Amino acid sequence: MALSAVMRAPACALLRPWSRLRDAALWRMDPAVGGGVGALRFGSQRVLVEPDPAAGVAVMKFKNPPVNSLSLELLTEFLISLEKLENDKTFRGIILTSNSPGIFSAGLDLTEMCGRNPAHYAEYWKAVQELWLRLYLSNLVLIAAINGASPAGGCLLSLTCDYRILANNPKYVIGLNETLLGIVAPFWFKDTLVNTIGHRASESALQLGLLFPPTEALQVGIVDKVVPEDQVQSTALSVMAQWMAIPDHARQLTKNMMRKPTADRLVKQREADIHNFVSFISRDSIQKSLQMYLEKLKQKKSKG
Repeated sequence: MALSAVMRAPACALLRPWSRLRDAALWRMDPAVGGGVGALRFGSQRVLVEPDPAAGVAVMKFKNPPVNSLSLELLTEFLISLEKLENDKTFRGIILTSNSPGIFSAGLDLTEMCGRNPAHYAEYWKAVQELWLRLYLSNLVLIAAINGASPAGGCLLSLTCDYRILANNPKYVIGLNETLLGIVAPFWFKDTLVNTIGHRASESALQLGLLFPPTEALQVGIVDKVVPEDQVQSTALSVMAQWMAIPDHARQLTKNMMRKPTADRLVKQREADIHNFVSFISRDSIQKSLQMYLEKLKQKKSKG
């Protein structure tokens, strides 16, 4: 999990990341197949954006190998890309996917939560909060094209979207499995899941740290559609067309009416939530659990 090579931004910069970091040397623009201004791709080291201005749609791809962990750098770069698209009225929808088929995102970067100081934990958690708030309340249509495993924070990202499409591969599991690591999903993770699959299903899923394979994920309602791997992107584009057929103002107002009360719960408690996270993650027992898990990952990688 690469954790350097990009300028770190202070937590306050995450509120308006594009305006604060627009001069940073993070961006590139490459001509896609066919050339022309409309075919330009842009992005950063960990996020690739493929815009289609004619269709009003952009594809955002996580590009943080090996498992697209949500490092502080990736979160910052993603927020920059998202704000750039939201400020461009050309775009009405985003398809969120992975540049590495097989893994959508393994979720929060545990190395950001282990062996650091409290100030770093606070900065990291504020970035995670900001990403959730910006995605959950985005006026754009968000479609998750889940082309790989999506545990924990990866699942949370997909749950912020308006529609979720999962590739039909039994290895591509999805769920909030935090309890398996000895940690607890925050209340706003819980709220997002409850809003999607209901209270009882969420209660058992969260306590047991369940990871659902495609068939079960569809049955419980954590995803909306399961399709063959080679049809994930085309299905996402088809679904996007359906959502974009609705007048923006009516859809956006309805989305805000449904989601704002949930988002407001975090907005009103952001500082308390950060304090609770820092206190929890700083416990010796939690740090030991994370260190043991990271060590197991290293051993598994070395054997592989």
